[in-house]
Amino acid sequence: MNETTIAHAFRGEQLHSVPVGTGGASRGTVIIVPTFAGITDLEKGFARDLAGRGYACLIADLWGCSYDGPDQRDAAFGHMTRLKSDRAALRDRMLAIVELARAQEGTDPARIAAIGFCFGGLCVLDLARSGADIAGVASFHGLFDAPDLPAQPIKAKVVAYHGWDDPMVPPDAVVALAKELTDAGADWQIHGYGHTGHGFTNPKAAGLNIPGVDYNAAAARRSWAALHDYLDELFG
Repeated sequence: MNETTIAHAFRGEQLHSVPVGTGGASRGTVIIVPTFAGITDLEKGFARDLAGRGYACLIADLWGCSYDGPDQRDAAFGHMTRLKSDRAALRDRMLAIVELARAQEGTDPARIAAIGFCFGGLCVLDLARSGADIAGVASFHGLFDAPDLPAQPIKAKVVAYHGWDDPMVPPDAVVALAKELTDAGADWQIHGYGHTGHGFTNPKAAGLNIPGVDYNAAAARRSWAALHDYLDELFG
């Protein structure tokens, strides 16, 4: 497997996304969009697991740096807030990542999916909302609020893995997402995990010292197993 970086830019920002894969033919390409902390060992671990199952992965660099530790939390939130404040630009940033993935040698443009965690979950939902012609997206403990942009028919299949006790996504937001996806004609699923908060796939989540943010081993295991089935459905 290879693990290096691909230099690219978005509106003058220098970025370095990380490809992880077999270096040869793959079952499909999976774009991985990180949490608000940027590319860390968490996302690289997910990519290695998927690469071991035959997928080519691209871990998306959205803002050019990463943060690891509670002392860097505020700086990471600052970058996330900047990107989230302009959802049209965020959509375009995600579309550029898709084009970067398509440009990689051996990529089948009909076999691309995107998964995202936390803020990355919002990013992949926005990618689907854009009408992007990709196979599917999967959001793990993502944010559900819709952008104030014209609605588009959703071509990608959509799944959201959601902690029911997530304080950032109350039940009303879950119902609103379901209605939004239905109205857009999407093939959608929402998996809810009881007694589970935000950040449940991240073993270091509690270290952020944010109420309602914690790791849940059972939900992490169940959602990751569900993702494997979902990718099998998308790519065969």
